[in-house]
Amino acid sequence: MAMRCINCNKGSMWGHNVSHAKNRTNRVFRPNLHVARIKVGSVSKKVKLCTKCLRMVKKAAKESPTKAS
Repeated sequence: MAMRCINCNKGSMWGHNVSHAKNRTNRVFRPNLHVARIKVGSVSKKVKLCTKCLRMVKKAAKESPTKAS
């Protein structure tokens, strides 16, 4: 699997480290991904989410708990 968030499609970006003398060297900015289990219908899936999306999912789960019937 690639370094990409399943929800927001955030992925790796490229840029430069810039020293005080303005020397530029290449670097990679990677998203802070975590593996999370998410329940989709009755099936639970493992997905990679960035921390921002993980917080949104946890907040949504806390606000609307599933009803036991």
